[in-house]
Amino acid sequence: MNTVLYRGGTVRAEGAAPATAMLVDGSVIAWVGRDDVAPAADTVVDLAGALVTPAFVDAHVHCTATGLALDGLDLSTAGTLAEALRLLETQVRKDRGAAVLGHGWDETRWPEGRPPTRQEVDRASYGGVVYLSRIDSHSAVVSSALLAAVPGARGLPGFDESGWLRQAAHHAVRRVARETLSAGQRAVAQRTTRRRAAELGIGCLHEMGGPDISGAEDLRALLTLASEEPGPEIIAYWGALGGIDAARGLGAVGAAGDLFVDGSIGSHTASVHRPYVDKDTCGERYLERAATAKHIVACLESGLQAGFHAIGDAAIGFLVNECYADAALAMGERWPSRTRHRMEHAEMVDDQLIARMAELGIVASVQPAFDAAWGGRSGMYARRLGVERALTMNPLAAMQAAGVVLALGSDSPVTPLDPWGTVRAAVHHRTPGAGITAEQAFAAHTTGGWRAAGRTGEGALAPGAPATFAVWAGDAIAAGATLPALEPHGEPPACLRTVVRGVPIHDLEGALG
Repeated sequence: MNTVLYRGGTVRAEGAAPATAMLVDGSVIAWVGRDDVAPAADTVVDLAGALVTPAFVDAHVHCTATGLALDGLDLSTAGTLAEALRLLETQVRKDRGAAVLGHGWDETRWPEGRPPTRQEVDRASYGGVVYLSRIDSHSAVVSSALLAAVPGARGLPGFDESGWLRQAAHHAVRRVARETLSAGQRAVAQRTTRRRAAELGIGCLHEMGGPDISGAEDLRALLTLASEEPGPEIIAYWGALGGIDAARGLGAVGAAGDLFVDGSIGSHTASVHRPYVDKDTCGERYLERAATAKHIVACLESGLQAGFHAIGDAAIGFLVNECYADAALAMGERWPSRTRHRMEHAEMVDDQLIARMAELGIVASVQPAFDAAWGGRSGMYARRLGVERALTMNPLAAMQAAGVVLALGSDSPVTPLDPWGTVRAAVHHRTPGAGITAEQAFAAHTTGGWRAAGRTGEGALAPGAPATFAVWAGDAIAAGATLPALEPHGEPPACLRTVVRGVPIHDLEGALG
C-alpha cells in the first residue's frame, strides 16, 4: 500500500500543538508530527508552507439543483426584475426551446419589489416551459406551458394566477419540472456540484433528498455516481413522512432532512407565532402532530435518524414541545439517549427551545450565510418579521453555549458552496453577540457535520482517522496559524488539494508538484 508523507507545512492536528508533517497510509492517517522525526514514505509531498486541515462537511445541499444553477440560469446575480427577464430570454435562446429550470431570484433585492409574472415569463421564454425557483427554493414562478402540464395545480393550496406558486401547488409543479431533465443532464449537474465542492476543500456533502424536492431517482443516481467516481462523499437523507422503507432502499441514513414542517421566511411560509409585518399571515405548518410523533418513533425503532426542516418559532415549538414529547412518552425507557436527531435551519429559537433541543440531542444543521444575506436591522428578515424578531434569529452562540451540536452548511443553491465564507459568517454574525468563535465555527463545519450524521471519530487529523483533508495555500495564513484570519471581507485561501479517504479529488495545477 502506497504511503504519502506531507511535510514542510502546518498540520491542524487533533489534540496537539500544530505539527508540520503527516503520513497517509492508504485511506487512513498513520502519523502526525514534526518534519525532523517523520517516518519514511513511498512519496513525499513538499507543502512549502501550506496548511493542512480536515476537509469541510457541507451538512445541507441539493446537488442537482446546485449544478443546474452553476451551469445554467442563475438569477441570484440579477439586480432588477428587468435584468432577470433578459437573463431568462438569453437562456431560452441558448437552450433552443428546451425546458428552462432557473433559480435564485429575490424580489426583495430588486427596485421593482416583485417577482416576474407568469405573463412576463411567457413573453421572455416565447411560450416555453419555464420553472424559476425563488432564492429560498420554497416558491417559484412558472410559465403557462409548465402550468398546463399540471392542471390539478390550480386546486391546490398556494396556487396563484400570477404564476408565483407556494406550498402544495409549488411542490406539484416542481415535480413535473424536474421530470424534464434527462438522466444525462442530471449527471452533468451532479458532477458539476461535486467538482466545485472538491475545489473548495469540501470532502463530504449531506444530500437532502425527498419526494417533493428532488425525487427518488435523483437521489439514487447521485449515490450511484458517487460510488463510481472520485469526489466528495455523499451522505443521503430522504425527507418523507413515514418513508422508512424508502429511505432504507435508497441508502439514506435518515428519513429526515428536508421533511418540511414549514416553509421559509422569504416566501411567507415559515410557521411563526405572530403574523409577518408585511403580510397578514403566520405562515404554514405542513405536518400533523400524531403522524409526526409516529414518524420519530418509527425512525428510532428502525435505526434511522429522524429530522425535519423547521424555520419559524411555531414550527420548532410544535416539533420539540409536542411531537418529540409525544414520541418520548410513547417509547418510554426505550428512548435512546445517544441518537442524534436533526433539525434543519432552526432559525427562530429562544432559550426554552434551545434547552429542549439540547435535552433531546437534536443537532442544529444551520446556515450562517442566511444571516449574512438576510439578517440584521435592514435585511429581508427585518422587513418580513420586524427588527425585534429579526435580531433574535440564528442565535449560534446561545445554541453552542447550551450544548446543542452545530453542523454548518449552505443549503446550496440557496446560498453558494463557500465553506470559508460560512465560517466567516458564523463568526461575524450580523447580531452582536450571536456569533461563535472561529475555532467553534470550523469545528462545526468539519467534525460537526460528521457528528450530525452519527459518524463520530471523523473530521480530525489524527492517527487512525480517515485521510480526508484539504491543503490550503499558506500565503493567506499567518505563520504557524491553523486557521486563516477570516476578516469580514477577506479572501479565502486557495485550496491546493482535497483528499477523501486517501484519494485526491482535487489538485490545483502545479501547486504541489
